[in-house]
Amino acid sequence: MKEKNGEHPFGDAGQLILLGLFLVVWAVDSFFLHKSTFLSDYVPLYIRLVILGLVFITATYLFMSGHTVVSHERRPAGLVSTGAFRYVRHPLYLASILFYVGLAVSTASLFSLGLLVGILIFYNYIASYEEKLLEARFGEGYRSYKKRTGKWVPRIGRV
Repeated sequence: MKEKNGEHPFGDAGQLILLGLFLVVWAVDSFFLHKSTFLSDYVPLYIRLVILGLVFITATYLFMSGHTVVSHERRPAGLVSTGAFRYVRHPLYLASILFYVGLAVSTASLFSLGLLVGILIFYNYIASYEEKLLEARFGEGYRSYKKRTGKWVPRIGRV
């Protein structure tokens, strides 16, 4: 398969497959089997919902701000380092990861958190692949951007 628009060739399909798998595992464990949700007995629902809300607000910001690079109407030609890209190099992927984290924490599903480890490995793999393409395309400008911007976690003091 050929890469498209600087993305990993299996990135979109992999994301959809993992989303479906995660939602099935999370829903079945959280609402039917309750095999790994015993921590919900110790962490009050209101705390889990506050965490869910904060994570979803952050994910929404990352998604909305980061969406400029995938918008078909206004796809930028150059390197983007504004908005959410000012803080992390992969805001759309991070928004997806935070979505998973929020759901898993909201019901305290350890199976979902376990699956999240595989999801993190996948996202890191496709992000690294795409960074190689961006380095080849933008050269020193992208290398400089990488030095001052965290891949997943903002580099405090360098923003």
